[in-house]
Amino acid sequence: MSLERILDAKSVAIVGASKNVTKRGYQAVRTLLDEKYEGAIYPVNPKEKAVLSLKCYPKVAAISEPVDLALIATPAKAVPMVLEDCGAKGVAGAVVLAGGFSEAGLEGKALEQEIVAVAQKYNIRIIGPNTSGALNFKSHMNLVGIKNAPGGDIALLTQSGNMALTLITEASVKSDKGFTYYVGVGNEADLNFHEYLDYFRQDPDTKAILMYVEGLRKGRAFLQSAHLTTAKKPVILFKSGRSSTGKRSAGSHTGALAGDAKVAKSVFEQAGITVIENSDELFPAAEALSCLPPISNNRIAILADGGGHATIAADKLSDLGVELPELAEKTQGMLREILPTAASVPNPVDVAGGTDSDPLLFAKCAEIMLADPNVGGLLIVGLFGGYGIRFAEELTVIEEDAAHQIGKMVQITQKPIVLHSLFTSLSPHPIELMRYYGIPIFDSLDIACSCIDVLSRYGNHLAKQAAIPAFALDWGKGAVDKAQQMIVAAGKEERSVLLEPEGKKLLQWHGAATFKDVLAASADEAAKAVAGLDRPVAMKIVSPDILHKSDAGGVMLNIKTAEAAEKAYHRIMATAKEYKVDADIRGILISPMAESGVEVIIGTKMDDQFGPVIMFGVGGVFVEVFKDVVFQLLPLTAESAAQMIDSIQSASILNGLRGNPPADKAALVQLLLKVSEIIEAYPAIIEMDLNPVIVHTTGVSVVDARVILGD
Repeated sequence: MSLERILDAKSVAIVGASKNVTKRGYQAVRTLLDEKYEGAIYPVNPKEKAVLSLKCYPKVAAISEPVDLALIATPAKAVPMVLEDCGAKGVAGAVVLAGGFSEAGLEGKALEQEIVAVAQKYNIRIIGPNTSGALNFKSHMNLVGIKNAPGGDIALLTQSGNMALTLITEASVKSDKGFTYYVGVGNEADLNFHEYLDYFRQDPDTKAILMYVEGLRKGRAFLQSAHLTTAKKPVILFKSGRSSTGKRSAGSHTGALAGDAKVAKSVFEQAGITVIENSDELFPAAEALSCLPPISNNRIAILADGGGHATIAADKLSDLGVELPELAEKTQGMLREILPTAASVPNPVDVAGGTDSDPLLFAKCAEIMLADPNVGGLLIVGLFGGYGIRFAEELTVIEEDAAHQIGKMVQITQKPIVLHSLFTSLSPHPIELMRYYGIPIFDSLDIACSCIDVLSRYGNHLAKQAAIPAFALDWGKGAVDKAQQMIVAAGKEERSVLLEPEGKKLLQWHGAATFKDVLAASADEAAKAVAGLDRPVAMKIVSPDILHKSDAGGVMLNIKTAEAAEKAYHRIMATAKEYKVDADIRGILISPMAESGVEVIIGTKMDDQFGPVIMFGVGGVFVEVFKDVVFQLLPLTAESAAQMIDSIQSASILNGLRGNPPADKAALVQLLLKVSEIIEAYPAIIEMDLNPVIVHTTGVSVVDARVILGD
């Protein structure tokens, strides 16, 4: 159902209303009255006749008028009974403030399941429990109790009341921006993050969505909603708990490398979410994205009145990956005409004192620089806004004129302007004028640069948004009968892994090229296999009890003769038995040695929050040392697969170094797509590890394949 009756409720019942000023049931009624809530207020408490001059009802069902929303300010154990009462009245939603539910252990989890069951019986949607409340700034429905919270165009979703208070206070003190809604999501027992996103995506008054997230109940649904939302408006997110290593699997490199935080950041960004890693940059990022157009070409110009700030800003933006293009000759020529000879004009532009007596030069320079087709946005750094304070009072009027001119340029050029000023905290009138035009202003140069970065990141996402998959999985699509039978057979043997020969067959059946290996059950068979080949071979132990073959001494390389193969067979068998005396050994796999190339790894993992993800990066024995890997959510498209390949730090190796020919990235893209297809076809596969995959100048070789099965 629509959340309109809940988030834009026309009537609210306060269950647990009280005359005790220290109780939440009193404070809620008081706040709604003080802030002139536009709807009807119904206190509910069987022990009271009236609260703050409002008639008090013994139960919700006794209210004669319709009730959209109930704020339940009772102890946790009373909530099921209250919801039954709300259900009899036809209440659409309930904000459950109390803690003591799933966050408090098994008993609390059972209580949470009970209230959800009651709510579902009556089609009541629950915000929370364990929530600080909800706030509609437009109708003044303040069910939180925060006073003087500023209205605006940012929707706020958090799982922390203190973070909400921090962000709302920051907006009040440091900005002219404010909020359309606030929802304390709490335990997500019923209403989930993605449902709020769906609602705010359609709200015409909400220009950006700001989120503080500790965990997601339905991660895949959230990403699907975020994918749709970020196409229309920015979503800014801070994820806490990033230091946790999460659940690690010993079964594959992918499981070991896929910490919860790294996967979460990757898939959030894949959906177009602007991920913030420093909490003090969270509200500034939302402010910038809510009021400015994104940077369309990742290119920014800097306008400064001092070399120090210009250099610091240039360094910071370069570190963030934002380009600082050299300005066109025409642009530089126009700047030289109006600036002193000492000025530097390539980019950053340093006015070299030219604005000390005429701050209007800022506006003239800004207009010239924004007209340059190489420039996607402008960062102004230094003293602007404070020339009347720093030099002469009469300069304030000139700065005000400059502020009017600069402020209008965003609308005219559709390019963003961010201002850093040393005088922000003093709030001089030129600064307030810039804010009036929607230009964000910061006293921190680092934060100003981070806002440029998020504008660029969002612009980059919008440019490629059409090529991003919608994160919908079609389980079972493309399954091959004989592969399914092989997986079922492994399950009947109570095996949690496919053996390497089985993993390679799985790849072959889905059209991926692999070597024609031979499984030798004796030293004689190994010798015959090697004798029949025209190149050296690798010999590897095949056992469901030995996943990491090298650790068990179960791999020998460059075996060239039948005699050497016999010796290698006996040696591998002996070391494997030493490693695990009761190991179930199915034989030794004879594989032709691959030609030289670039070693990479392709792996998949079933993430607890988001479902199947895929990893790509530098492979071989040092994969967990270098950890140069990237993650994306499955399924892949050709575009997203190519993006993965180009995203690793060592991507240049695949392009050919020191005269070497480039590796076959097209074949690598096809292999990534095959792996994506396989994971979608067989839900039983929870991890897959292809390491190493050798990328040649033509084609790829899958040297080793490890497949781990779930229930």
